[in-house]
Amino acid sequence: MKNKKVLMADDNALNRRVFQNIISQVYQYDIAENGKEVIQKLKNDHFDVILLDIQMPQLDGINTLKAIKENQLSNAPIVAVSAFAETKDREYFLSAGFDDFISKPIKPKQLLETINYLIKKSDSSENNNQNIGTNLEDTAVLDHNVLVKLLKFNSIENIKLVYDDFILETEKLLEEMEYLFKYGDYQEIGEKLHIIKGNSGTLGAMQLFAFSQAFERNIKSGNFNNSLKDYIYLKTLFETFKEHYQSSEYLNP
Repeated sequence: MKNKKVLMADDNALNRRVFQNIISQVYQYDIAENGKEVIQKLKNDHFDVILLDIQMPQLDGINTLKAIKENQLSNAPIVAVSAFAETKDREYFLSAGFDDFISKPIKPKQLLETINYLIKKSDSSENNNQNIGTNLEDTAVLDHNVLVKLLKFNSIENIKLVYDDFILETEKLLEEMEYLFKYGDYQEIGEKLHIIKGNSGTLGAMQLFAFSQAFERNIKSGNFNNSLKDYIYLKTLFETFKEHYQSSEYLNP
């Protein structure tokens, strides 16, 4: 695991030494004394796990987390470190967007197990994200069987209005997702993907349906690695769908 690197941030020199002695046994590491240093280091280096003390001067742990997500500085799991140890404190930090929580005083076994778990989870999610768009070649961009069924009960004009509404709504959802990525609101991103998945499935936009389904599954299971790349690919699939829709012989006889 020496190819993995951990960034730990704590304003207390003794705490930094404790972290250093434990983590250096298994991982590469770097240290920061406050949130501002964390942000600077993330701009210049890659880390696999980030440990943030909650009560740091200049920029505390929670605001550092927000800055990382808003500026998309890293997809690495981020762990809150604090002397608060009650169940409600853990729940609070997780709801704030941290991937895990470690209480002080630090227990070496718990610390290493947490880091190892998060690295394995992150590696697994990255593989999943890399694979979600690889099986679409044999999937229809626009399923003509769906179009034929819709045209049995509606005029071409009415069906085109439905697809036009779908395109306008999807464009709006994609714009909203771009904004949500800036603030790391993955829960709401998952909701937008759920809508795109449902609408595209109903109207036979099968590549869009398959990819948004897999993308939603990754987001809702906490797999955020490569999510921005997947978002860009989703937009590409949407543009491809629009081209097929506009040239469809069924809708443009």
